[in-house]
Amino acid sequence: MLPLWGAAALFLFLVMTAAWLVQRRTDQGGWADAFWSLGLGAAGIGVSLAPLNDGSPSPRQWLAAVLIGLWGLRLGLHIAARAAHEQEDARYARLREDWGADFQTKMFGFLMLQAAAAAFLALSILTAAHNPTPGLTLQDGLAALIFVSALLGEGLADRQLAAFKAEPANRGRVCDTGLWAWSRHPNYFFEWLGWCAWPVFAIDFRGDWPWGWLALTGPIYIYWLLTQVSGVPLLEAHMRRSRPDAFEAYAASTSRFFPRPPKP
Repeated sequence: MLPLWGAAALFLFLVMTAAWLVQRRTDQGGWADAFWSLGLGAAGIGVSLAPLNDGSPSPRQWLAAVLIGLWGLRLGLHIAARAAHEQEDARYARLREDWGADFQTKMFGFLMLQAAAAAFLALSILTAAHNPTPGLTLQDGLAALIFVSALLGEGLADRQLAAFKAEPANRGRVCDTGLWAWSRHPNYFFEWLGWCAWPVFAIDFRGDWPWGWLALTGPIYIYWLLTQVSGVPLLEAHMRRSRPDAFEAYAASTSRFFPRPPKP
């Protein structure tokens, strides 16, 4: 299992090196996120379907491959379309400003850290797909339901935000409609929820697949990454700079991460 994971990690480092070259040529840091999503999706398919023994892929392996493939394709193409047609993501624009002449050097290191993060997340997919329990069980059905619900929820949040931003009357305002009235970052919440599906696939409560417990690292890590490092903090810092009054009013009534009804 470790050689397979190592091969996936090497692939992801190559993907993020390509992402660095593309963003350097285009001056659009947002391409890095598209490469990350598509690359992790491809790596997830690889670790799901690769045989650990001599047998052909199991139904669980095929299901894991299809789910992570759909995730990577949806998110990667969504971000790629945004990078191609919109101005640079505020997070990368801020880093470009802060790092100045050292931006490209530091950006390369930053993307290598993203490659390491993707490799760490691929471990959850690997241990889930290769759970040796025969056939598909109700536990697999629950995991698939969680994953599909998260995929649909994140897609809906992205569409609601895009529709809000397309209205000229909303310029300078903060999106507070639909799912965005229940959470300040519903797209990040559903992203985290999707990673919660892999431990449900992976963990064998009978004790026959102890590797499955490693899948818990995925949702724990992505929650920390989104809420403490590169997601919520950077985006909210930008919102407080660009539209402080509107954002403070929004933050006072809306949950930071986990959805709940807005406060009056």
